[in-house]
Amino acid sequence: MVGITHQPKPGGHVNADGVWDLLRNKGKMTAFSLCLLLCADLLDLAVGYLTVTIEPLPPVVVGETVTLKCNFKTDGRLREIVWYRVTDGGTIKQKIFTYDAMFNTNYSHMEDYRRREDLVYQSTVRLPEVRISDNGPYECHVGIYDRATREKVVLASGNVFLTVMSPPNNISVVAENTPAPFSRYQAQNFTLLCTAKGGKPAPSVYFKRDGELIEVISYSQPSSSEQVGGGSAGVRGARPLISRDLDDTKLQRSLSLLDPEARSSRLNTDIPQRVHTQGQQAHEPSPATEVIPETVVSREFPRWVHSTDPLYYFSHTHVPQSDGSVVVQARLTWTLNPQLDNDALFSCEVKHAALSMPMQTEITLAAPKGPKLMMSPTRAKVGDTVRITVKGFQNEVFPEPLFTWTRVGGRLLDGSTEREGRELILERVPAELNGSMYRCTAQNPLGSTDTHTRLIVFENPSMMKNTQNPNNGACQKDVLGLMWMALVLTVTVEMT
Repeated sequence: MVGITHQPKPGGHVNADGVWDLLRNKGKMTAFSLCLLLCADLLDLAVGYLTVTIEPLPPVVVGETVTLKCNFKTDGRLREIVWYRVTDGGTIKQKIFTYDAMFNTNYSHMEDYRRREDLVYQSTVRLPEVRISDNGPYECHVGIYDRATREKVVLASGNVFLTVMSPPNNISVVAENTPAPFSRYQAQNFTLLCTAKGGKPAPSVYFKRDGELIEVISYSQPSSSEQVGGGSAGVRGARPLISRDLDDTKLQRSLSLLDPEARSSRLNTDIPQRVHTQGQQAHEPSPATEVIPETVVSREFPRWVHSTDPLYYFSHTHVPQSDGSVVVQARLTWTLNPQLDNDALFSCEVKHAALSMPMQTEITLAAPKGPKLMMSPTRAKVGDTVRITVKGFQNEVFPEPLFTWTRVGGRLLDGSTEREGRELILERVPAELNGSMYRCTAQNPLGSTDTHTRLIVFENPSMMKNTQNPNNGACQKDVLGLMWMALVLTVTVEMT
């Protein structure tokens, strides 16, 4: 079987019209040429002609409807039209739709639950709600009967590539290497990581600060093998060193920017304030003197500042996914200046051909302020398990702070000096902890704050009853013993 197209290739079949044009252009008409023309006419009458063309498709977005048009011309009798989905680089061709002209029927070769093809015309197939998996080449094969034998089928085909785009469906911004402590004396690098998922092709990602596009310096991320081998230290080492050493001159200049008299305006928080409630006694508290545990908030400010604008370093990586989409991770790194960057608005914006306008997500850098502590139970008794939990702040904090718990003037109940986490658990508190004060330090790279709360422990009547009952029983036994001895002595005396 030979496929006949409208553009003959070298050594391919030429119909009668093509031979006639060729001879006319050359201006020659010999007996041999007449024989050749006659043979071509006979072959054309026996086989016929068949041409297949498919118009190219523009890129489509996931969820849209696509129409695959197979245009063919022939003077023969149509046998069938078959659409194929080509996969694995052309090695596998999967039938998706067939039109059988002999029986004038059409059917899909896909499973019932995946049947999404609709026949519009004999040679046109519609794919509603396309997916990323529909991306790829398609072929239309047309067969006509051979005029000579009526048993053979002459085939011709055309192909088209369907490009399916998918806009990002998720975008998020986090701070890398957090939670992290606050540094009062040394500058530290800070990195925002923006992740865009679900895009095909990969979208473009960029950062803005306070609504203005950030001018960045691009650099390359280390390979995955280097990251695995070097760990977190390898990742930090691969980034450009943008932190500046602070000498005495820079420190004095930084302080001069804060205060014309070269004095730091930092609050003194080395010794936490202790605010005692009026009327609180030193002896064991009673329900009449119970108060809400007090909270003392203090703030720490940095002792350094940069006088120049920071340099922003930008990098991005593309991670292909199994469904054909690409995960883009963009990093923005700079030397953090808490006094300038606190309350700064950073936004990550994503542009994609399938979006009419950019997607964006915003975060505001902020140090923790005024942690809200909750103690449970509110009226703790001896032997109870007490939980002190951070329930929130007076502001929206970013990045996530690091929480550290300590006991003022002593160790924690388990003997440790400090404990990390959002919650402090004191199991079976003894009476000796009554009046003890606990400090919760919440800090992130932008600042630190200390919050104190006092633990008030009340007597436990059930425990006092259990401890008193054995003593009462012993006293009763002693009294009975003395009475019995007195009775024995009296009887002895009377008998004598």
